[in-house]
Amino acid sequence: MKKTLLALSLTALIFGCSKDEEKTKNYLPRVLTKNEAFNQYAEQKADSITIYKLNKPEQKEWLSVKFRDSTVSIQTDPSDPKKSTPHFTFAEFINTQKTSLLVQIADETALVAPVYIISLKDGKLEVLSLERPTQPGPGEKSGLGINRLGRTGHLINNDFFITGVTAKAYLLKRQEPEQRIAGKFLMLSPDRQTIVFATPKELYQVNFVTDQSLTQTFPGELPTEVPAIYSWVQNNFSFQKDKQGVTFLKKNDTDRIVDISEFKK
Repeated sequence: MKKTLLALSLTALIFGCSKDEEKTKNYLPRVLTKNEAFNQYAEQKADSITIYKLNKPEQKEWLSVKFRDSTVSIQTDPSDPKKSTPHFTFAEFINTQKTSLLVQIADETALVAPVYIISLKDGKLEVLSLERPTQPGPGEKSGLGINRLGRTGHLINNDFFITGVTAKAYLLKRQEPEQRIAGKFLMLSPDRQTIVFATPKELYQVNFVTDQSLTQTFPGELPTEVPAIYSWVQNNFSFQKDKQGVTFLKKNDTDRIVDISEFKK
């Protein structure tokens, strides 16, 4: 009788462990290499994505993501399945359907932890890495992390822009193809399509919809802090459309009256 009970207990324990393992599913991210949209509808109610908190007394507060009945774990090293994590410091839906979200993993070893998109596509979940290789230099540590630009979207690592509501991901055109944009986010154009960066000696502007860019060199000395630069730009530049209808900041004509509302976010 004791042997029977022991066997049943071991069976239940093994079965329970198997069920626990099944509750976590590992995903190998693919790289976002072009502009893509992530705003699909969930075809079934069961295809739900939820965000929940883990707050155990002996741990920090992490966020986790669950798809159907499984916790999502992201493999951070393509060659090693053991290097994966289900813990995030940031998780936020980026579309109205709540089928795509932006996450940043909990990684204390990295300079800034990697950022990913988790998205439902054709009834399956996929994970995309928002990371582009960059050479050492001025842009190496510029703009790292997630910068929320109001309701317009999220700027990621000065390399990607994810629009709000529609969840379309754009690769930003770099000043130098091999290096991340070496500047600080300064402002958006009134049509919310051109991103202006303040670099040490110039304004670098990129329209993420058309992939056009424009560089405006600063005349003379310039303030070093973003608020002071912003004020200086207000007094010396204005948003103007070119022949293609793309909006960029350009140096003011002496006779042009500037409407300060152009600069409101």
